[in-house]
Amino acid sequence: MNLQSVEQRLALTEARFPAFPRERASVVRLTRVLHKSLHDGANAILRDFGLTNPEYNILAMMFGTPDYAMFPSELGDAIGEKSANITRLANGLVGKGLIEREVDAHDRRKVLLHLTDHGKRSIREILPKVCVLLDRFTETLDAAEIRQFEYLLKKLLAGF
Repeated sequence: MNLQSVEQRLALTEARFPAFPRERASVVRLTRVLHKSLHDGANAILRDFGLTNPEYNILAMMFGTPDYAMFPSELGDAIGEKSANITRLANGLVGKGLIEREVDAHDRRKVLLHLTDHGKRSIREILPKVCVLLDRFTETLDAAEIRQFEYLLKKLLAGF
């Protein structure tokens, strides 16, 4: 993507409509471009493992829990997916042997999703490649800038 042409278009929009918040629009546009680039990079890695980005996100969230398990509603909140999509994604991951369903011992109406041993091995195999991708996307920032960027992103998200 040619960032200069994006900036030129935003500047022209501002010239034609002076109330246009060019700097804010630029932040939103750059965030979108960054997200797409990271998403595309992740998909290139995950394709080799037969996974999609949302499937990986489920595995990663479950890997980050003490007992490798989450309720579907928790997963939906954690990765920003609707419950119907969580069900579809979980079905695929169950079919691949990466997670399993278990009726909750405390409430039989609830189903708990667990990483299988195969799922744990798979995420451990994927994570080093994801770490390389994350390093590549942040290599131009020093540690203080990364902390500041994280702070600013959280501040933006707190407004929603």
